[in-house]
Amino acid sequence: MSDTRPTVFVVDDDPSVRKALERSIRAADLNVKTFTCAAEFLDHGPPEGPACLVLDIRMPGLNGLDLQAELNSRNFRTPVIFITGHGDVPASVKALKGGAVDFLLKPFNWSDLLRSIHQALEQDEALQAIRAEDAEVRSRIQTLTPREREVLDLVVKGLLNKQIAIQLGAAERTIKVHRGRVMHKMEVQSVADLVRAVERVKADG
Repeated sequence: MSDTRPTVFVVDDDPSVRKALERSIRAADLNVKTFTCAAEFLDHGPPEGPACLVLDIRMPGLNGLDLQAELNSRNFRTPVIFITGHGDVPASVKALKGGAVDFLLKPFNWSDLLRSIHQALEQDEALQAIRAEDAEVRSRIQTLTPREREVLDLVVKGLLNKQIAIQLGAAERTIKVHRGRVMHKMEVQSVADLVRAVERVKADG
């Protein structure tokens, strides 16, 4: 049976820190994977389930902030918690502006880190649920015929059946049939639901 527990990724070049974090995170009944540097983590690839990243600021090669920027450029949205023994205001501001969940100074209180980890995992679970819903909407759009897709685009723009019929050069009753099929295939009950679904996936790219 596969392990469905969330995973905490730890990236820190200090072996003693990695070992202590691994032991504590496992004690909290969470999966944990540790890495010695940013490049090693990047080679691992994105997680399959809910996860967060506990990341040291100062490391050889790519530092923590560089890794955060690289992950953002790859649209890798796993929540990040920074830990550092060399914190300063500019670094913390940059980390938080980059989307970090928290920025903790070593030596930190374990309960503070655990609280941040649970917050990050809850955030990632919510984001994954949204991404799954968006993927489902995109798959439904793919089931539409070219004409139904045209009708969908015009309905989302707020056009009425009569206006759509004029624009597409079709009978209004034909547009009504297409519109009904669009609503059925998209599994929505109202135009408002349809607009929300389509606009959200457009916003996500």
